[in-house]
Amino acid sequence: MKKKFNPRIKARLRKNKQVLKKNIDNFFSWIKGAKLVELKECNTNEDPVRPELDNEFRTGFGRKIFGVEYQGDIHAVMCFAYTNEIPKSVKELEKLSTDAFLQTAMRDQAGGQIAIAYTVWSKKKGGGKLIVKEVFKKIKKSNHLNRLITLSPLTEMATKFHERNGAKLIQINETTQNFEYKVM
Repeated sequence: MKKKFNPRIKARLRKNKQVLKKNIDNFFSWIKGAKLVELKECNTNEDPVRPELDNEFRTGFGRKIFGVEYQGDIHAVMCFAYTNEIPKSVKELEKLSTDAFLQTAMRDQAGGQIAIAYTVWSKKKGGGKLIVKEVFKKIKKSNHLNRLITLSPLTEMATKFHERNGAKLIQINETTQNFEYKVM
């Protein structure tokens, strides 16, 4: 025996479904108009991963800051270093990015061949995933970068974030871990 719903209940369910879909669409609508921009500085106090690193470090030799901008506001930030080897610590990251920068400056070429993402954070839902996707596109278009590697803290949150976004764990270090996003 098939149970029939009251037509008023059916109408209410349809209406609620439409409202829910509209709210979800509005919640993520900012993503469609967002764009990746290079930043001269960021608010390091907002960085939950590496707040101890100042803007001088983040924009030093072979290092850059990128943000996702929407309507004049920055909603996600990712900091990079360009190296030719995979670092195991922030100290090693500084040395390797400086070395790669100086090597390429001597040869009049672009930076290192590996982009190392060493911190990422978002102020808005969906921003972290969006910035990873946008930076990934930028790296695919570049002529000199062939790998996207992270220098992530040894936390469950970092592991879940990178695995959810398609990265593979390549090594665990004393205080960090490295994930790789495939660049094809």
